[in-house]
Amino acid sequence: MTIRAAGEHALLVETGSLEAAHRLDALLRISRPAEVEEIVPGADTVLVVAPGADRPRLAALLAGLLRTAGEPPRPYSGEGGTVEIPVVYDGEDLEAVAELSGMTVDEVVARHAASRFVVGWLGFAPGFAYLVGLDPALHVPRLEVPRTAVPPGSVAIAGPFSAVYPSASPGGWRLLGRTDARVWDAAADPPAMLPPGTRVRLRP
Repeated sequence: MTIRAAGEHALLVETGSLEAAHRLDALLRISRPAEVEEIVPGADTVLVVAPGADRPRLAALLAGLLRTAGEPPRPYSGEGGTVEIPVVYDGEDLEAVAELSGMTVDEVVARHAASRFVVGWLGFAPGFAYLVGLDPALHVPRLEVPRTAVPPGSVAIAGPFSAVYPSASPGGWRLLGRTDARVWDAAADPPAMLPPGTRVRLRP
């Protein structure tokens, strides 16, 4: 683990793995130091924003949390269960994905729905959850030319990830289907349905 200064008010913890990043993220949310204003987990990092904090003391605290932690605590995003999202598999790229992966459309749907996803981190747009755990047989490249507009609720894949587009935006991921689930609601508390560490199942 490496801890670096990030601007004037934050520390970036390079954890070395997604699992360690999730563990530190959850531990910080359970026993949040008073000076910490924001916690932003990434693929193998956690950004800790703490204006005015004693940086050496905070760095020692962060290092200690990971050293002394045993098994990761239950996900902080609720009861630790699985969020099910219903999906209509009728995406524009479904047939292309089947061709790229050497499968039938039905096999693509079955493998995608059978994948056991975990939210790795949020990025790109508010509420855009990078879902890790996609069946390796479905690891296909992004579109060579991204779409200028992808409808909200689009269920897509790119490389080793899957995602549900939280809002209308440009995007180069391959569309497998759509859902009515609202994964981002600025008026909700919390606004993101799928915070990091959440287990997700996409149900046809």
